[in-house]
Amino acid sequence: MRSLFIFLAVFVFLAGLACAQTPFTVVSGSIVEVVPWPVVSTIDLSAPSSLAAGPGRGMLSLDTSVAMPRMSPDLALATYQERAEQQRAQLAAYSASTVIRAELLDTEQSGEYELERHYVAPRTLEFKAVRFSGDKFVKTSVINHLLQSEVDHLQKDDLSLTALTPANYKFSYKGGSDVDGHVVHVFQVKPRKQRAGLFKGRVYLDAYNGSLVRAEGSVVKSPSFFVKNVEFVQDYADVSGFTFPAHVHSEARARIVGRAVVDIYQRNYQPIAGPVQARQQIPTM
Repeated sequence: MRSLFIFLAVFVFLAGLACAQTPFTVVSGSIVEVVPWPVVSTIDLSAPSSLAAGPGRGMLSLDTSVAMPRMSPDLALATYQERAEQQRAQLAAYSASTVIRAELLDTEQSGEYELERHYVAPRTLEFKAVRFSGDKFVKTSVINHLLQSEVDHLQKDDLSLTALTPANYKFSYKGGSDVDGHVVHVFQVKPRKQRAGLFKGRVYLDAYNGSLVRAEGSVVKSPSFFVKNVEFVQDYADVSGFTFPAHVHSEARARIVGRAVVDIYQRNYQPIAGPVQARQQIPTM
């Protein structure tokens, strides 16, 4: 069953494609504490010209009083990358609600785990269990091990080698489209190397502010011999000038356990803006 945990961990790896958060390291009672890991360099969606300190806790906010012109594809891509750097430097903390639904289709086992997430840059993340329903095996032997496997992977690897950057990917413009009311520029992404943690597929950038709206594709290198393929679709949302993962739907097929599906929903984000010291920066993925 260890191989199952490894291949399911990829789901969480992909779910972290654009936010500064961290995986599990200790599971104890109803409180799960984790050490942070660097995540994707794909998240800061606050346009450089529109960042402003909001009231109260120094949150960032977008100035929407003036309509922004539509960006060219190249400008949207450059803006997205610049904003990702800004978010890593300015996201001091956040809290959110997380719901993880896991299902092993061939054995008809499933479970749903809801937790409260609290993150403080650069290396503190705590989860407090709210409720669980479903098969106990899914909770203890799939979801918890999934998160533990993910933390192990992220702590040992050089995450700069899997960042969504031109150094690791070729970007090819495929035209305009619409995603959930967003006018977007669509880019096909192809990894420059067959490396674990990279994917091939498409990314969708908002044509007016360069923010990441959606990423989808398949992992180019299986994390285990027992895994045939992993595919995912992840949607993002802007909150107070930051961009966070809102929902990831992932599917995988393993040689022994068959098909597995994981959905991760994250909502009720409450970000806090503040400087993050450069020496403590979470590396980009």
